[in-house]
Amino acid sequence: MKYMFPSRRTAVTSTGGMVASSQYLATQAGVSILQQGGNAVDAAIATAAALNVVEPMMTGLGGDLFALVYLHKGGELKALNASGRAPNAASLEKMRRLGFSKMPETGIHTVTIPGTLDGWCTLLDACGTMKLSQVLSPAIALAEKGYPVTEITALRWQESQPKLEKDAAAARTYLPGGRAPETGEVFAQPDLANTLKKIAWDGREVFYKGEIAESIVACSQKHGGLITMKDLNDHSSAWVRPISANYRGYEVFECPPNGQGLVTLLALNMLEGYDIKSMVHNSPEYLHLLLEVLKLAFADADRYVADPDFVNIPLNQLL
Repeated sequence: MKYMFPSRRTAVTSTGGMVASSQYLATQAGVSILQQGGNAVDAAIATAAALNVVEPMMTGLGGDLFALVYLHKGGELKALNASGRAPNAASLEKMRRLGFSKMPETGIHTVTIPGTLDGWCTLLDACGTMKLSQVLSPAIALAEKGYPVTEITALRWQESQPKLEKDAAAARTYLPGGRAPETGEVFAQPDLANTLKKIAWDGREVFYKGEIAESIVACSQKHGGLITMKDLNDHSSAWVRPISANYRGYEVFECPPNGQGLVTLLALNMLEGYDIKSMVHNSPEYLHLLLEVLKLAFADADRYVADPDFVNIPLNQLL
């Protein structure tokens, strides 16, 4: 194989499966599931759950999930939208009465119904081979025993310290000793471990209808939020049709809006008109082209990406 640019390591290949993530401990969690006989969906959920522990500034149970799943049997490609909806009470009129002329970027009114866990359960039921307790086991162990904080995570943590200090519960959880953990420090999350254990034992019901749901609603109400038990009870994920674009003979698939996969397809459509092979990799010309293409793609996404249940998105014209 000829490499067109310097690399610190060669390509990695495998015949028994492969896991890639932004944190090595999360990757190991996924690999351990494959080694136990799990399939790709089982491993992906284990990896995501572990990231919840080792990269708390990036992902978590309170967030969203989007997934593309290829089913070898039948050759079907499916997309899952497990993003959270706004609380039922969060109408435009309500936001205006609360004094907002636009949606705030921080605070309790930016919080949607957590969709991650329902997404995990939906994926496991449809495509997985293991129980929820099995795929959550590596994450529970990391949260209980702790893990060494990596350099990038420590940096992001320190940057977030002023915001975390404003909330007593956040400070107690993420600022032990009154500060963000430093690189190499071992950080454990016993409360998160207990939450994951409850979910492993009792499934999605405890999160959307039981004890954890009650805690979420109480926290929301304490801070003036609008989430109710009905919002959590009614939440569900949805299987949706993937969108695609052809790039130089390859059909590239993404999750549809309200996900951001449209950005990738818009960018590829624009890049197809340029002779990228003639450009030096990472040269000013090359990087400038990529940056401008992404700026335009994100501008279109900002303009058009919304909830397709409420807004007509002209996908055919955009793609």
